[in-house]
Amino acid sequence: MTAPHLVLHQHPFASFCQKAVIALYELDLPFETALIDGPEAHAEMVALWPTGKMPVLRDDGVDATVGESTTVIEYADGIAAGGPRLVPADPGAALTVRMWDRFFDHYVQVPMQKVVADALRPEGSEDPFGVAEARETLDASYVTLDDRLAGIPWAAGDAFSMADCAAAPALFYARIVHPWDEAARPHLTRYYRDLVHRPSVLRSIDDARPFRGVFPLPWPDDADAHQPAR
Repeated sequence: MTAPHLVLHQHPFASFCQKAVIALYELDLPFETALIDGPEAHAEMVALWPTGKMPVLRDDGVDATVGESTTVIEYADGIAAGGPRLVPADPGAALTVRMWDRFFDHYVQVPMQKVVADALRPEGSEDPFGVAEARETLDASYVTLDDRLAGIPWAAGDAFSMADCAAAPALFYARIVHPWDEAARPHLTRYYRDLVHRPSVLRSIDDARPFRGVFPLPWPDDADAHQPAR
């Protein structure tokens, strides 16, 4: 069997890229980063995956290209040797993981990114109605997640999974742009604390740290709250 040679086209500050990177760290899969830092690097990525959306994984060992963060994780999970799976073999458990992965992508990541993207719009082209809708979606998601996490340690149950890879960067940035009431949402707050204590998640946060200056919104003093002392 040909050994994988993984190259991830990504930017460490991008939340969907962090989702994939967390999975690769969890699976202990070595990979190289092709940093998307300008037009040439972006054009190279588009040649691989025409949507131009990060991340894109290349496995040069078998000449495979995989786009979209969820699919990247499923691919990586399938080639990792031994250890816990991020998508369980049991069909029912796998369905739960995939459902909550989609929840974090669509109802936390997407509205969070709407708020951030609006701050990048030229003056006079802002979308206050869309931002208000995004904030309402985040508030509703926080209620759902607090209820969901009341009796389980991780998003899909007892084991860390692909759903938690999606949750970590989504909640990290959502907490910055539209924080939840931590006292009123204790289960979500506990879960978030557990996420940012996870070595793979901490590593992704540190990978992104040098790029914090590109963020278009004010960076709060408590951005690193709940992380372990280092």
